[in-house]
Parts: sequence; C-alpha cells; structure tokens
Amino acid sequence: MDGTLSERVVGFDPGLNVTGYGVVECHGATVRLIEAGVVRSKGETLEDRLHTIHSGVREVIEACRPTAMAIEQVFSHAKFPKTAILLGHARGVICLAGVQAGLAVHHYLPNRVKSTLCGSGHAGKEQMQSAVQRELGLAAAPKPADAADALAVALTDYHLRLRPLFFGTGVVRIRSSRA
Repeated sequence: MDGTLSERVVGFDPGLNVTGYGVVECHGATVRLIEAGVVRSKGETLEDRLHTIHSGVREVIEACRPTAMAIEQVFSHAKFPKTAILLGHARGVICLAGVQAGLAVHHYLPNRVKSTLCGSGHAGKEQMQSAVQRELGLAAAPKPADAADALAVALTDYHLRLRPLFFGTGVVRIRSSRA
C-alpha cells in the first residue's frame, strides 16, 4: 500500500439467536467490504447458545484477521429487562472473543450508529441497509438485516474513530487575507 494507515474492522450486531457480523477494510478515504454474514446459535440451554456464538465469532476473527472490533451496545427497554440481560450475555462472549484475539473493542449505541450513517437516530432497517449499500458501493442492499446492521457498526467505527486518525482532526482554519 502507499503508506496511508489501513485497518480492518469487524463489526457485530449481537443477538442470542442470530449475531450479525461485517468486516470492512479502511484505507484512507476508501472503505471496502471484506465479508458479512451471521452466526446462528444452537442449543437448548443459554450456555450452549453462548458457546456457539463465541465459537462462531472466533472463527470469523481467525478467518478475516481484523485489526479492531466494533460492537453495538445493548439497548434496553423498560418493558423487556430480561431481553437486555440475555443480550448482554451474547455481547459478553463476543467481547471476550475479541479480547482473546488481542483486538481493541469499540462500543457504539444503536442510535449513534443510525445517526452516523442516516442522520437520524431513529432510522429504520431499510434506511440502514440503503446507507450501508451506498457507503460500500454495493449493487444491492446487504441482507440479512443482521449482517447489514453489523456492517453499519463497522462503518460507524470508521467514521467516528478511524477517519479522524487518517485525516487529522478535520478542523480547517481559513484566515482572512486582510490583516
């Protein structure tokens, strides 16, 4: 490459049944898709499901060799506290796999991901898929939605963490030629 910083980020949209993942390579102003998909958990017990998620995430990390991990934080709704707790378990084993692989793990709130890519923290699934398609120059919107959401998390990491590293602070000062 040309000496410009380059990073490969794996993003995760955690779920107890289906965990989306998306890997992007960021090189200067260029971001390209490496791979995206889902890890489906198996088993009757919570422990079996968590083991499957952990194993699947480790497999993705080993195959794609990312330099960093980005993961969506848990959104908890007062009406469904048990769901947030279960989702927290899935996030935990995903983070564990990242740390075991020596990756820095970066966390993003769901509404921050949506507002970064769509301009609204309340964007819908279709808007997110279209934004990911546009950002990566894909011929079609990525599917399934879990994989698209994971790519959105990885792209958010690029925009919020990596772009400032690649291009400095982004502050441009224009001074008047009049003294």
